[in-house]
Amino acid sequence: MPRITLRQKLRYRFDNSMSKGTVALIGYLFLISLIMILVVAAIVVATGIAPEEEGRPKGFVDVAWMSLMRTLDAGTMGGDTGSWWFLIAMFAVTLGGIFIVSTLIGVLTSGIEAKMEDLRKGRSLVVEKDHTVILGWSPQVFTIISELVTANENQRYGCIAILADKDKVEMEDEIRTKVPDTKNTRVVCRRGSPTDLTDLEIVNPHQAKSIIILSPEGENPDSRVIKTILAITNNPNRREEPYHVVAEIRSLENAPLARLVGKGEAQLVLVEDLISRIMVQTCRQAGLSLVYTELLNFGGDEIYFQEEPKLAGKTLGEAIFMYEDSCVIGLCFADGRIALNPPLDTPISAGDKVIAISKDDDTVVLSGKTEFGIDEAAIREPAPRQKKPERTLFLGWNRRGAAMIRELDNYVAPGSQVTVVAERAEVREDLLEKCKGLRNQKLSFLQGDTTDRKILEGLQPTSYNHVITLSSFDTMDPQEADSRTLVTLLYLREIGEKAGHPFSITSEMQDVRNRELAQVTRADDFIVSDALVSLMLTQLSENKELELVFQDLFDPEGSEIYLKPAADYVELGREVNFYTVLEAARRRSEIAIGYSVRAWANNPEKGNGVITNPPKSERFTLTAEDRIIVLAESD
Repeated sequence: MPRITLRQKLRYRFDNSMSKGTVALIGYLFLISLIMILVVAAIVVATGIAPEEEGRPKGFVDVAWMSLMRTLDAGTMGGDTGSWWFLIAMFAVTLGGIFIVSTLIGVLTSGIEAKMEDLRKGRSLVVEKDHTVILGWSPQVFTIISELVTANENQRYGCIAILADKDKVEMEDEIRTKVPDTKNTRVVCRRGSPTDLTDLEIVNPHQAKSIIILSPEGENPDSRVIKTILAITNNPNRREEPYHVVAEIRSLENAPLARLVGKGEAQLVLVEDLISRIMVQTCRQAGLSLVYTELLNFGGDEIYFQEEPKLAGKTLGEAIFMYEDSCVIGLCFADGRIALNPPLDTPISAGDKVIAISKDDDTVVLSGKTEFGIDEAAIREPAPRQKKPERTLFLGWNRRGAAMIRELDNYVAPGSQVTVVAERAEVREDLLEKCKGLRNQKLSFLQGDTTDRKILEGLQPTSYNHVITLSSFDTMDPQEADSRTLVTLLYLREIGEKAGHPFSITSEMQDVRNRELAQVTRADDFIVSDALVSLMLTQLSENKELELVFQDLFDPEGSEIYLKPAADYVELGREVNFYTVLEAARRRSEIAIGYSVRAWANNPEKGNGVITNPPKSERFTLTAEDRIIVLAESD
């Protein structure tokens, strides 16, 4: 075995110290400068070549100071006087100084560049508390950030920390472009894998108020979401109190495993199930998607929980009239149970909370009114109606289609028909396999290109009660899928206008920008999957109690939101206040939460005609085309 020499040991230690970076290099330069200055000063003083000052030679400290100045500034030597040996000594110090200072500048420049590059990588710790953490990156992140910014407006400041396997600067640039004004909310981006325990620590999830896990793009997104949930709940550094985690799961089949690893700390938004339910509900009621959007975003009215001791001993039917600027829609009992539109004679006990639609949590306050100005003469009884079979047309296909048809079967009358038109022949087998046991609908399939005008005209879409266009996002690029949906939609509108019979179309689009393009012509009902999911994720991240409310609201069992003819509630053309509408709905065991004005359907400044939670004393007049928005058990 060869013997390691002293030189090798010294060189090894030197290499190790140099590998420590900029600080080590600066330290060595300082040491070389110090040695050079001290050696030159000692030589000058020892040989007596130093010039005299006030009749005596300069001392060691004086010469050392002179050497230091010449090391730092080469021009200082220009005024030196003394013997040639002294000038040569100062010249040597100056040359050494030029080398050292030049090297120092280079080291500092490299060090600063390295630090900037390190900062660009986004690997520094986020020192925040009570912030919102977003794990993952997708187009949904911009909607979530916008909503969180709005939610944080009434706070002193807010912080959003994003961890994704994406370049930090790219994330920041995209956010500045899509969300230019974050107001009092700071957005901090960090690069790393949400499933890596070390990377996860960068965004300090243990002190976050909530954690949102986005479904990544690509194959098997649910598996990565589940791994991220596991990295949080099974983290060896986890906190004692439960986390507030909100995650989106694409496939309903993966929900049980996600709940298992979530250990009760993760609230799941089941994307495909949720969108299927909402599309079925909105296709049957024009304008319902606008109501959902209004309730789910932070720009308008939201759902809040409020305990009011003065309501103890009263019934829900009495409580709904006791708020001027809030609409009570249900109760959260002291034991945690949720009930939307329960029997209106349900008593309110101490510890119970009202569930209300309101502008903010501090606006859910009792009005103190005892007179409501209810116009008894204006209240009308609904005309008896028999539920009739319905015809529904599906144009296009994706993996959510079968679930929508099964969901639709819960709402329509027996003898209804559903027709599916798709370009791929294998859709027929998918329908036969997944849509067995329909009770109220007869299913038929036609193969054809839904972007072909002749095929669309041959289908006679005006003869259907509901038309749904599905996005083929699971078989093609989302942008291409949206383009096909847009073409189909434009043809359908033209066909309806040409026939003099415009009809409501519910369209599924992936990109909110494509939705805006489609709305240039007319404000139909649209479902932008990612946008609605983003709104729900944000709402749950701010208030975990909403999970049970959303489950009840979107479930076909129990009460849901309906838009019903205004003529069934009040006299048309007669000025009334909303207390009168509320009383008319109460007599039908329903809760009125707003109204829809058809004349404003294409006016974005007036919410496209949808008014939720109006001031109850405000007077208005309704026409035959207008609707009352109610929470009811059936349509």
